[in-house]
Amino acid sequence: MKKLILTALSLALSAGAAEYQLQLEPESTQVNWTLGDVLHTVHGTFKLRRGEIEFDNETGKAGGEVVVDATSGESGSVSRDGRMHKNVLESAKYPDVSFTPDRLEGKVELSGVSNVKLHGTFRIHGEAHEITVPVKVTANGGTLNAEIKFEVPFVAWGMKDPSTLILRVNKSVEIEVRATGGLSQTATAR
Repeated sequence: MKKLILTALSLALSAGAAEYQLQLEPESTQVNWTLGDVLHTVHGTFKLRRGEIEFDNETGKAGGEVVVDATSGESGSVSRDGRMHKNVLESAKYPDVSFTPDRLEGKVELSGVSNVKLHGTFRIHGEAHEITVPVKVTANGGTLNAEIKFEVPFVAWGMKDPSTLILRVNKSVEIEVRATGGLSQTATAR
């Protein structure tokens, strides 16, 4: 009996920790932005190009990459969007905005709701910035929904301030992501 228990324990340890992979669905993912000014608030969207996040609930290690198409940004005003792409984002030169996670703070529950923080590198306008974003996760079977809200201090990060003498805008843009993806488990040897 002792030998059987030791063998089972040895097999369990060699099988490794459970790691998970989240494959985001671009058609089911919304990337919304909000920029306030003195007269009104501007709302807009971007499109997800691709996204995959790997995480280990035990160690907190994370990886993968989420890429948003900077050229897809729109607010409903052709002239405003043209200025945003040409003068602020310079999206012809920097067509991608990306996030590369490296660690997870908290544990993603595989059923129900959990709140975690995802730390990593946010790349925009040719520069990398370390950030930690709060994530509300709702898991149901093999599907995971994530809600993420954070701010991008675009002026502090070297992008042009679109303010004019008359129109003054905030120096940060609020980002809200609602992502849906398929969750799968992979076993990794330790």
